[in-house]
Amino acid sequence: MLDIKEELEICLLKRRLSMRKVIEILREKGYNIPCSSSLSSALNKKRVRFETVQEILDYLGFELVVREKRKSEN
Repeated sequence: MLDIKEELEICLLKRRLSMRKVIEILREKGYNIPCSSSLSSALNKKRVRFETVQEILDYLGFELVVREKRKSEN
């Protein structure tokens, strides 16, 4: 199963940015992104808003794709 916290961390590493910096930038642009500690807590509890994840990924140049699972051959 997808761990969104790990996926976001990978995306941040690829862009050489910190979550704190991205949150700061997005909040300055008027996005409704929680402060760093609140977002970190939400990610740890797996209770983060879908829209928040989409906004962060969009800023980083990534998108979330939902597709049907592949059937295993057993």
